[in-house]
Amino acid sequence: MTHLTLAPHEALELHEALNFKTLCLIKSKLMQGLVFDQELKALMQKDVVQSEEAIAELQAIYERAPFQAPVPPNKPTPILN
Repeated sequence: MTHLTLAPHEALELHEALNFKTLCLIKSKLMQGLVFDQELKALMQKDVVQSEEAIAELQAIYERAPFQAPVPPNKPTPILN
């Protein structure tokens, strides 16, 4: 079986979708602490679970990108002044 790769523009669009879905996941997780309605909280938790599944699927597809960006080993030092 041949190993299919993504075209560069497809990889960039997939990267944008992955970033968007990650931001949606973060927002849903953070907003759960502010919600008091149990039904709404349950819907938000369902969104969190579905978003985590979607991110995992997108990451699996992203592995077929024709380029790889190295992940830095450490975080940059913040400027406090």
